[in-house]
Amino acid sequence: MTSNRTIAAAGAICMAMFLLGFMDNFVTVIARDLGLWQFHLMRAVLAVAILLALARLGRAQLTPRRRWAVMLRGGFAGVAMLIYFGCLAFLPIGQVAAGLFTAPIWVMLISALFLGQPVGATRIAAGVIGFIGVLIVLDPFENGLNLFALVPVSAGVFYAIGGIATRQWCDGESALSMLLYFFMSLGVFGLIGVVIMTVWPHAVPPGEAGFILRAAVWPTPLALALTVMQAVGSIVAMGLVFKGYQWGDASQVAIYEYVLLPFAAGWSYVLFGEPISAQMLLGMAMIVISGVIISLRSRGV
Repeated sequence: MTSNRTIAAAGAICMAMFLLGFMDNFVTVIARDLGLWQFHLMRAVLAVAILLALARLGRAQLTPRRRWAVMLRGGFAGVAMLIYFGCLAFLPIGQVAAGLFTAPIWVMLISALFLGQPVGATRIAAGVIGFIGVLIVLDPFENGLNLFALVPVSAGVFYAIGGIATRQWCDGESALSMLLYFFMSLGVFGLIGVVIMTVWPHAVPPGEAGFILRAAVWPTPLALALTVMQAVGSIVAMGLVFKGYQWGDASQVAIYEYVLLPFAAGWSYVLFGEPISAQMLLGMAMIVISGVIISLRSRGV
């Protein structure tokens, strides 16, 4: 029975990462017509509407016990996703996902520096391996120093803070209430960004290059359809993630989230012919090994 539940948990997480890897590849298509801020605002409105509908049907518990904690956690996670999606218009998805998955390294460092949690030599070595893997994937020195290539790492920092907030402040909160406030945070950020980009006179480059600077526009049918897919797909994927954590041990289940890296890069190759170099595969492998070791050792395994 335990074995079956472990397999089911692994399957749920892998399916969620498969869906996310597929959907996130289309952000580059959305970026040709919409702005980052409008995209997040539209997606958040759709996702919140779905969650509220589920609550009315008795399928979701959305009222948090500690509203401030869930709001802060949602804010940190929201900033991480703003950076993550913003980078997708300019960098290959494999590189952006690699930056996001520095989160376990940052969790380890932040926990040691600010929460006084001990960090052994094994986890320090794993962190070094993971950081080297990130540098291999992002390759910020390929054509001289390119600091923009390191921006996805900042998404990992905020994602890590969100993870720490989940553990420290949100114990006992329902997963869907945290998801609701995550999307609400993204909606607020999106609204603020849309207002700023609309009232601030500035030049906006055409196509993907204008993704971050673009004000509100009338969405094309394709951009609207892909944004709806993102909203619905995110709810489905997060539902699978929550089920996975319900069915399996967290220390084992978390490891399967790393399949997002090969899924994202694989879908990028299948959909858009984005090449996957041996260098990128090596770096991804090092990131996965680092994350697995840190995850297991942090739980005393």
